[in-house]
Amino acid sequence: MPKMKLGFIPLRKNSKGIPNKNKKKLLGRPLFSWVLTEALFSSLDKVIVFTDDEEIIDYVARHFKWSPKVHCLKRSNENASDTSSTEDAIMEFCDTFDHDFDVFCLLQATSPLTKRQDIDLALAKREEHNHDAVLSVVKTHRFIWDKKGQAINYNIFKRPRRQDFDGLLMENGAVYCTTKTALLKSKNRLSGSIGTFEMPEETLIEIDSETDWQIVEQLMVSNFKTRKPPQRIDYLVLDVDGVFTNGMVEFNKEGEFSKSFDIRDGMGLEIIREHNVGLMVMTSEDSDVVKQRMKKLKITDAFFGVKDKYGLLEHLCSQRGISAKQIAYMGDDVNDWSNMLRAGWSICPANATKTIKFHSDIILQHKSGEGAIREACEFIINYNKRFNDL
Repeated sequence: MPKMKLGFIPLRKNSKGIPNKNKKKLLGRPLFSWVLTEALFSSLDKVIVFTDDEEIIDYVARHFKWSPKVHCLKRSNENASDTSSTEDAIMEFCDTFDHDFDVFCLLQATSPLTKRQDIDLALAKREEHNHDAVLSVVKTHRFIWDKKGQAINYNIFKRPRRQDFDGLLMENGAVYCTTKTALLKSKNRLSGSIGTFEMPEETLIEIDSETDWQIVEQLMVSNFKTRKPPQRIDYLVLDVDGVFTNGMVEFNKEGEFSKSFDIRDGMGLEIIREHNVGLMVMTSEDSDVVKQRMKKLKITDAFFGVKDKYGLLEHLCSQRGISAKQIAYMGDDVNDWSNMLRAGWSICPANATKTIKFHSDIILQHKSGEGAIREACEFIINYNKRFNDL
């Protein structure tokens, strides 16, 4: 029978180094959501988010409902203190809840550079070599010294060149896999026959400080931007407020009353569909006014109340066989940031926020609600002409 592979992501509500670290926005998404999304697209069968934070539990329930793999369980306050260890959380889970699994995979939210391929490699390495446990490591070519002034990993009189130096393997704290038998016997993430698998050197950084956060953020931005080869744009994905509209909304005593939309944008979308470019809309708001406008524009792929746009778009791409490289994404603020970095082309209105303008591939001449979408449509139509004869 196939072995049941369980992913486990422990999260604490309080963090001393970075307040509310697990919920803090990294490229516009909560930190924990990065490793969670990768886990859901890996070969793991089920993923447990184990936390004492009700906000995280609610967030996962509302914004990851597209995946049947994810389940949230409540971690006790006693095992979520500053002195609690990860092993304490693991054993609380094993002792308190039904745990029908054969392989246990611990994943750390503080390692957002972890990819689904890394998780799958760990699972495969353990299975292939029949190890009791496997952990992720990074090879370092640094020369290591002890406090007594002694070189640990090289001869100071025969200093090796980097290309001739095997280096050392260091734990990066990202992925740990073990069998259920070994885990329950040792009550530890690692025991018995232990194997390693290598992850890229950049993944050595775990987020424990604001400096770590800034370094990882820049690494992620760079990684996204280097994976943007030229390709035909087959889909245009748009935010609403600050893209379709100028970001202003009128309220009356019953609530939201009106938003302003530019007729030129509607015509642009009609024309771009005639050029075989699919349309998709994602907004964090759940607005009746916007729903009426999308109905008028005949945009059926409209998603409302979406806080984690990256996860939903990843799900839709997987479900429909779409590559992110085929997508042009148009947004104006940080909740669009991660999708704009991941898409083949990122586009923003002239009045987008400073961060988005800095990272956008195209900064339009027109402002939101004043023909920006029409301009974006014209760019895509002209850009796609270079692929017409391919």
